[in-house]
Amino acid sequence: GLQFGKIPIPERHVFFRSADGLCAAFVNLRPIVPGHVLVVPLRVVERERDLPQEESISLWLTMRRVNDVIEKHYKASALNLAIQDGRDAGQSIPHVHLHVLPRVKNDFERNDDVYDKIEEFEYQKQSSKLTVPADEDRRDRTDEEMCEEAATLRALF
Repeated sequence: GLQFGKIPIPERHVFFRSADGLCAAFVNLRPIVPGHVLVVPLRVVERERDLPQEESISLWLTMRRVNDVIEKHYKASALNLAIQDGRDAGQSIPHVHLHVLPRVKNDFERNDDVYDKIEEFEYQKQSSKLTVPADEDRRDRTDEEMCEEAATLRALF
């Protein structure tokens, strides 16, 4: 597996590892939209600026590989790519991570509502056309659901 901040991520939830061994992508416990995944450097580093150039380049190249697969697999017409780089930007886990969210036309009432959802995801709040329950009402996906999605995505690389 890998560490996401202090959270251990089981290997069975990881669907991609960069060839250079510096980065990985894994399925999300509480996705905002189907296919919402995270891309991280394997080293736990809080801010993107704190990554050495080699790791930063690997992170962004890993995101590009993951983007292609996620967009095709989820039949998305676009993607939102988001990073909250530091606590004051809404980062809830002190580990650089990129959110990849496949998008389709009209999936949100207002296109920019996705940013509210990302912030709510980080801060555990609620709003917008897409139904995302309040945190206390949200159900974590089961290990089986996450393993199934990771296995499907892993096979696409």
